Amino acid sequence: MAAAGHDGTVIRFLLNLLWLVFGSGIVLGIGYGIAALVCFALVVTIPFGVASLRLAAYSLWPFGRTLVEKPDAGLPSGIGNVVWLLVAGWWLALAHVVAGVAQCVTIVGIPFGVANFKLVPAALWPLGRQVVDTP
Repeated sequence: MAAAGHDGTVIRFLLNLLWLVFGSGIVLGIGYGIAALVCFALVVTIPFGVASLRLAAYSLWPFGRTLVEKPDAGLPSGIGNVVWLLVAGWWLALAHVVAGVAQCVTIVGIPFGVANFKLVPAALWPLGRQVVDTP
């Protein structure tokens, strides 16, 4: 009953640890990190680099966290998201869907598949969002 007394904190930690090692955590984190470095090197795409770093951190440790809309995100975020969607978002989202389906084939992989599906909207539309802890 100790794990239940902590509102699932221990379970979330174990799921995140398993995700990091056996799921897609390390691969996704490295991929988003490389994308962020490329965006920072190109200077004009620094906002995309910041969003990519946010996705890297979120993809490394997704259980117990979620993405929410920033209330102060405006038109520039929307325009940036359209550019992101056309350049990188669609193939990142497709990769998450393929990985999620492959992980859902086994019962043990279902939580990891769900986590991949949870990352699809983030991959499609990353600007104007923030990562928050779930209650």
